[in-house]
Amino acid sequence: MHSPTLILLAALLTALVTTVLYAVWSFNKNIPGLRLWVLSFLLGSVFSVSLLVRDWVPQVVAVVISQSAVSLAAYLCLMASRMYMGRRPFSHIYAVVGIGVVVASSVYFTVVQPHLGMRFVFAGLGAGVCFLLTAHTLADGGARRVPARYLFAMVVGLHGLFLLLRPVLFKLGAVAPGGLPDASLASRVSQFVVLESIVAVVLLGFGALILANEFITSELRHLAEVDPLTNVFNRRAFLTLLDKAISAAQRTKTDVPVLVMDLDHFKNINDTWGHGAGDDVLRHFVMLAHRCLRKEDVMGRLGGEEFAIFLPNASAGGALAVAERLRALVETQPAVTGQRPIPLTVSVGVTLCAHADSAGAALKRADEAMYLAKERGRNRVEVSEQPGGAPAAPVATAA
Repeated sequence: MHSPTLILLAALLTALVTTVLYAVWSFNKNIPGLRLWVLSFLLGSVFSVSLLVRDWVPQVVAVVISQSAVSLAAYLCLMASRMYMGRRPFSHIYAVVGIGVVVASSVYFTVVQPHLGMRFVFAGLGAGVCFLLTAHTLADGGARRVPARYLFAMVVGLHGLFLLLRPVLFKLGAVAPGGLPDASLASRVSQFVVLESIVAVVLLGFGALILANEFITSELRHLAEVDPLTNVFNRRAFLTLLDKAISAAQRTKTDVPVLVMDLDHFKNINDTWGHGAGDDVLRHFVMLAHRCLRKEDVMGRLGGEEFAIFLPNASAGGALAVAERLRALVETQPAVTGQRPIPLTVSVGVTLCAHADSAGAALKRADEAMYLAKERGRNRVEVSEQPGGAPAAPVATAA
């Protein structure tokens, strides 16, 4: 195929991908890194256009524009991937120096000592390294859990590797004086390079869209499973996770301790200090609870000021210790809102979810124990009967 036709096709496809990504970004501006991917593809369009008009502008100008565009596009792709993954950006000084070296070297091998092969070496070096770093950044989180990232990483990594190895293609034939390869070979290599660029543009564009979809899906799942005020699981998600924990415990023939807790006199807090202060109190309580829990422990908000926790791989004694530690911590750590401390206490019910037990049944027993703590004076821990009517071991709880 005629090389200018391939370049024109590459320019049109790059512009199309840029337009699609911009449309997605304009409706989802909270997707991290997407704006930088839009700018990256836009610079790819500039690079394609610079190749189309290179016969009508001075050669050195065309080289500066094309090398700057492709290097900056690769760097923005790297920055977009780091932003998407929540990592700190590199210092832009490195990019300025690196792109400056690439452009200056390309100008040198264009004006001072013309050598097409060396121009390809420097052009591929900067962009190739950036694309390989992009692949390394995105290949994180587990291929089964986030396959889209690994597919994108594979495509961008192969493209970066091709850019680094591309100069080798010009060593396959006889080289004329001045470092220029044989004309027929150069034409075939150029066509292959443009074809690879077309495929890479399409695949990278789809990759960016897949990552955008991954982020949106994750956000929707978060909204469906997490309480927006306290950032712990909502009731439905908590019960689903508890059911899974019970199934796992049944296979190992162990129990799952379940705690249900309710903040004492929370209505009075709302009536006295306002609902804004009540929200601060709830967030404060969750913060204190996390200080008492392990990474594998799961907390959920059942509704209002009522919360629940289950403790995988914990004993009854360990669950009681956690409940008492949480009760004491809440009592001694008042919430501070509007520069005024608000004293808090919590009532806790504890039960064991045993073999063939259900999440709903265990939660009901823990809830009954929590109400028993309320009846006995609040600011205490009570334990429910075990399944089958066996009484739980007594525990000393004090207000």
